[in-house]
Parts: sequence; structure tokens; C-alpha cells
Amino acid sequence: MPLHHPIDHRAAVATETTAFTTVLTGADLTTPVPTCPGWTLADLTRHTGGVQRWFATLLHARVQEPPRSRDVDLRLPTRPDGYPDWLAQSATVAATAFAATDPDLPMWAWGADQHARFWTRRMLFETVVHRTDAELALGTRPTIDPALATDGIDEFLVNLPFATPFAPKVANLRGTGETIRFRTTDTNATWSIRLRPDGFGTLPADASAHTTADATVHATAPDLLLALYGRRRHTAEAVAYEGNQDLLAHWFTNSAF
Repeated sequence: MPLHHPIDHRAAVATETTAFTTVLTGADLTTPVPTCPGWTLADLTRHTGGVQRWFATLLHARVQEPPRSRDVDLRLPTRPDGYPDWLAQSATVAATAFAATDPDLPMWAWGADQHARFWTRRMLFETVVHRTDAELALGTRPTIDPALATDGIDEFLVNLPFATPFAPKVANLRGTGETIRFRTTDTNATWSIRLRPDGFGTLPADASAHTTADATVHATAPDLLLALYGRRRHTAEAVAYEGNQDLLAHWFTNSAF
């Protein structure tokens, strides 16, 4: 499991949104986004701001069961060039929800952590990954703080077993005890995933340390985060891998969302 300084998820949402709006400023929002097939930069921005506003609504409502509707008044801009400012306003909407909600408040969440803080952390990495999507679409190499990326890897791996409602291929991630290890070369964090007949999950740190991996993936935390999200091929030069290649192909084919 990762060893790093805790990330202030609330503050990071604001910082990452500012970075996203900077990327968008002056860009052609009809530009296609290769990492989100079928989307333009405008679609990407609408999705990211929409997620922020929807999650903020869930936080204000302190939901205790799965919401029946995702209808939220997005207050979309009337012109495409209004999207950068609209996204910045979305982060302000989120900040208002953060200020009104104790992060330790018990809440329904689709992932592992049934507290309000789940939604803040999830919102952060939606914003981080889609900011990198925008940069990739515009031909810019994304940069992600290594500590932030390490936290993002943990958030992804811990919650992935619960993602089948919107990432149905995750249900294919089963096995007979095979273990995949992920390691960051810059922040010295390690996770081990075990595939079981009924699904998969991360091993506790003490068990992980004494488990032999069938396959290993290692890269800097930013490169590993992008690989896990399918934004970088696991066979890319920046990502090293060893062990059972079929197992890794199976994982990366079914895990990204």
C-alpha cells in the first residue's frame, strides 16, 4: 500500500480545475479527444463540470442510498467559449458543498469508503484524469504531482471491484489466485491485486509483502496512473512489466474506465 503524505482532496479539486481551465483557454473546443472516443473538448469539459456539480448535489443531500436520478441543473453556458469559466464555477459549486459537509459523515457511495470523503476524492481524480485527456488532445505531455498520482492509483485500485455498474468489463477480472503487483518507482508505493473465482481485490500491505506476484508493473506514479486508466498503454516505454503477459493483457483489457 502507498506510503505518502495525505492529500488535501478538497484543495486539490480547486487546483486541478484551475489547471484544466488553463489548458482550455484559447483552445478549439471542437477538438476531438482521442482518449475519450467520440468526445470533443467541449464534451469533456461538460462531463467534468457535470460530475463536480452532481457530486456536490449528492454531498448537500447527504444521500444514504443510490440516487434514482442524475438530473442536475448544470447551468451550461450558451456559447462554447463560456466553458472554461463554467468549469471554474463548477469547482466553486463543489467547494460550497465541501464546506457544508463533514468529510467523515456516513454516506452512501458506490465504492469502498461509505463516507462523504469518498465523493471528494472521486471528484478529484475525475478532474485529474480528464485534465490529462484535454492535454493529450492538444498534444501536450501531462504532468501530475507524484504524491497526487500515488493517491490516485490507490483510489482506483481500491474502488475498481465496485465499478461494474458503469464499467461492465470489470466483471471479467476473475481468476484462481493469480496476483498482479503494481509499484511506483518514484514514490516507492506497492499494491498487490489477487484475482479470485468471485472477483478480485487488493491485498493488505503485510500480505502483499510476502506474496509472490505472477506479473509486475512498475513505473513512475504519474505514468502508472495513466496506464491504469487506459490513457497510456501498459506496453509503453515509460511502463516496465514482467511476468505473465497474458495475465497483464487480461487485466488492462478489462480494468480501465
